[in-house]
Order: sequence, then C-alpha cells, then structure tokens
Amino acid sequence: MLNTLNFRHLYYFWVIAREGSIAQASDHLDLAPQTLSGQLASFETALGGALFERAHRRLQLTELGRTVFAHAEEMFSIADQLCQEVQGELTDRPLPLSVGVSASIHKLIAFHLIEPALGLAREVRLSCRTGDTEDLLRDLSRHHLDVLITDRVPSIDVQSPWFLHELGESGIGLFAAPALADRLTPGFPGSLDGQPFLAIHQQAPYWKALTRWFTERGIRPRVRAEVDDSALIKVFGRQGEGVFAAPMLVADEVCRQYEVVCLGTVETVTDRFFAISRSGRPLHAAVAAICHQRLGRPFDASKKTNQTAH
Repeated sequence: MLNTLNFRHLYYFWVIAREGSIAQASDHLDLAPQTLSGQLASFETALGGALFERAHRRLQLTELGRTVFAHAEEMFSIADQLCQEVQGELTDRPLPLSVGVSASIHKLIAFHLIEPALGLAREVRLSCRTGDTEDLLRDLSRHHLDVLITDRVPSIDVQSPWFLHELGESGIGLFAAPALADRLTPGFPGSLDGQPFLAIHQQAPYWKALTRWFTERGIRPRVRAEVDDSALIKVFGRQGEGVFAAPMLVADEVCRQYEVVCLGTVETVTDRFFAISRSGRPLHAAVAAICHQRLGRPFDASKKTNQTAH
C-alpha cells in the first residue's frame, strides 16, 4: 500500500478537509477547482471509498475520510515541525513559536503559562495573538498557530482532532477599587446585593458557576458592563465602576497593578486553564514545554485576602 499511496493526493485531501470546500482549498493551493476535484477522485479510487459527503453546501468527512484525515493531520504536523527544526538548526535561527491566547484569560496568567517555552536552552522567537477561542481554533487548524491557551473546552469536531492538555486551575476572588471595597467589606458577601458588577463574557465557564453561587445566596448584583477582555475589565474596576472577578493565582499582582482590593474568595468557583495542540505528543519543543507543565497551587487565600465567602 505504501508504494501505491500518492502523498501529493493525500496532501490535497488534507487541505480540502481543513478548508471545508474544494473552492477554498483551490485558492489555498493555487490550483483550478476542476484539477483538484480530479485529484481527489483519483485518491478516492485508489483508497476504494468516498472520503467526503455533501452537507449544507460544505463537505463533511465520511467514516473513511475521518480515519484518513486523522493520520494525515499527524503526518503533516510532524513534517511541518521537522521543517522548522531543521531550518532552525541549520541556520542557527531562534525556534519560532506562535501562541493563541483566549481574550478572557488574565494576561499575567497567560505569561506564566507561556513562560516554560521561554526557558528553553534554545532561543525562542515568540508571536502571540489574542482573540475569541473559536477564531483561534480555526487559526490552529490552518497551522497559523502552534498552540492555543484557553479557559474554555471547545466542542470537539471530528474534522479537527484537537488534543486538550489541562494545565491547572485557580480559585476565583472578587475585587474592587478601595473606596467601593471599604463600603462593601462589612457584610460581605451579602453586601454585593444590588451593587455594580463587571461581568466577563457569559460564555466563560466560571461565570455560570459564579452566577449560581450568587443565586444560592440570594445575591443579585447589578451587571454594569459585560467585557470579554481580562485586562479591560480590570481597568473598569480600578476606576470604581464595579466589582469584578479574577483568578486568585495572580491576586497579589492584580491588586498591585490595578490598585484594587480583594474583597474575598469564592471557594466553590474555579477557573481552569488548558493548552490545545494538534498532536498529543508535540514534537515542537516550545509547544511541549507549555503542554506538559502544571501550574502551582493557588495562593493561600486566607493569608492574602480579607475574608473568604462560603
């Protein structure tokens, strides 16, 4: 079989599967759609079965197609990493690393999660991009990113065999500007009822747990703004616009950088962090350094905050 497998046809199939249509794949490959369709047909004939079926104007992989794509994804990911490694070794260039970071992740935590890659013996040339998790996943599938750091577990698509690496978790604290904190500290957490609150995007996993925690205690904070950016929400908080939540893992840095006070922690709510790669065993040394780490335990909230909310 190996002698008869056309690797160029396999590559064309892989690009079609990634792009979702022959038209988009033809633009990517700079080939006429008719030529690409003919190459795909020849590959299906050689394999003895259909690789795609049409669904809502897009191509969906068949069971055979999913099997072939899974192997092709691993093969071409390894080939891409090999080219980067060889090019870097021969030219003595830094190892390129492109990281996507979900906008909802605190930037200080993002740095801590990327830091192991920067500690390699070989110099790393880092490129970071923040944005929506789904958009970044598409960039990862198109090899525009090497790894994605997120706090959200994406839906697993059979055409996108992601590998999820759990990096750790942190308890959640509630923070406010000093003047607002002085007013809310007595009677916390009940004092939050009716008070202005700055909400992270409602799709953030810990937001649902936090709203449930409020409901169970009869607390109805007044959502003043919904901000899907971890840095911007803290700027609003520093200006006294409302209480906001942030991971306790970086509580001291949040208080120092944004000049706010931690009102207390929410014991039952945590924020989890993940790395998503295209391979379960990344060969890219910097990606492996990120995916194989585990964050330290969250800070001891009893020593670093005023109170703990139960």
